Amino acid sequence: MNLNTKLVIIMLTLLALTMLTLFTLNQMSQTKLVSEIQDSSTAISEILQKSVEDLTSETEVETSRLAEYLIEARKKGVNEINIINTEGEIIDSSDPDKIGKKRELKKLEKGLKPATGKKGTALSSLKPYNLVVPVIVGDEQLGYVEINLLLDNISEIQHDNFVRRFIATGVIFAFGIILILFLARHYTNPIQMLVLKVRKVAGGDLSVTVPIESKDEIGELAVSFNEMVEQLRQRKDLEERLHEAEHLSRVGQLAAGIAHEIRNPLNYISLAIDHLKNEMKNSSPEKRVDIEKIADTIKEEVRKANYMVLNFMNYGRPLKLRRSEGSYRDLVDRALTVLKDKLEEQKVTVTLDIPSELPPLNCDQELMRNCLFNFITNGAQSMPDGGEITVSASFADEVFRLSFTDRGRGIAPEDLEKIFQPYFTTKEAGIGLGLAITERIIREHGGEILVASQPGEGTAFTVIMPKEV
Repeated sequence: MNLNTKLVIIMLTLLALTMLTLFTLNQMSQTKLVSEIQDSSTAISEILQKSVEDLTSETEVETSRLAEYLIEARKKGVNEINIINTEGEIIDSSDPDKIGKKRELKKLEKGLKPATGKKGTALSSLKPYNLVVPVIVGDEQLGYVEINLLLDNISEIQHDNFVRRFIATGVIFAFGIILILFLARHYTNPIQMLVLKVRKVAGGDLSVTVPIESKDEIGELAVSFNEMVEQLRQRKDLEERLHEAEHLSRVGQLAAGIAHEIRNPLNYISLAIDHLKNEMKNSSPEKRVDIEKIADTIKEEVRKANYMVLNFMNYGRPLKLRRSEGSYRDLVDRALTVLKDKLEEQKVTVTLDIPSELPPLNCDQELMRNCLFNFITNGAQSMPDGGEITVSASFADEVFRLSFTDRGRGIAPEDLEKIFQPYFTTKEAGIGLGLAITERIIREHGGEILVASQPGEGTAFTVIMPKEV
């Protein structure tokens, strides 16, 4: 229901209520007036009947009869009754002291006239009237009946009725004003709240929303506002992604050039190590074994660095997987062999929980070992005072679950959604590509990475990868 309809209904309701109230008060007033007239008419009829009996009676009138009747007649507005014969003598009266007194017939005004020189009762709404009715039987006039009535003052009745209607109308309109003020507050509060939200949006806060509490124009305005904010939010996200993509493109171009320059010295170091190994063949067997071990380690590090450079250069290009089946335990052992000295220096121990019956893992061995390097290295860097990293694996329903759990600093909740973004890092030294490359490698294998972390308690990375893609 829209706002216009509500306002029209309110105005029609107030109008109908006013008319109903005025009609009811008017009917009550008319009913009271008719009842008063009926009571007075009944009393007058009964008095006339008794007056005719008194005037036509040949016996002595019982003077107490009108006094007794007056007790009941007073309830109907009759104050005094006098029966006067044609000679002006009061032959019967509700006031025994007036019986036998004379009245001047010329001064008797026929009909209903306001009483002069008389005061009403304490009830200010009652006013005395004199009613003089000639009693005629056949063609003979027997006398007169004088009745003193205390009737409601018609003007006062009308005045009271006007006052009541005025008060009732005022109450209704006061109620209407209160209702309108309530509705105005009911509708202005959401508008004021909307103004505050608009100011926040103008200040750059696009996280605000307006609750939709009605289906009228205010509700439609709230819906339109939320849609506008959502469009602004999407536009801002798009602009940020475009800006990030532009930034990444520039960084990628720069990094590709740097990586190309790094590959040349890495190739030279690798060739130099091979030459040194050949030169050391004539050394003593004990020294030759140690030197070859050190040279192999250096070459492995060079090969790893060269492989990282290649991945860095090819980050924006599709990966070319060279799948082969191999033991996941052997893959972990080869990675730990290279990381052994570094882990010992950082006082980090690695606990393996890999079942021997685990099926062979069909993957790109070099890329997967690169992922292991990243998971273990990140876990070690999150524990600067040392600690334990648990590497576990399981296989069920044709799916591998490879887990890496540390007891380090953990990841802040606001950073969880960013850790796989390129160039995002919380380390002082680092370019933020490790987890981005790892996530891409796992995704290319048809898997996914789940992260669970609590600040101060540690982090658990779980790789879910199908056996066959």
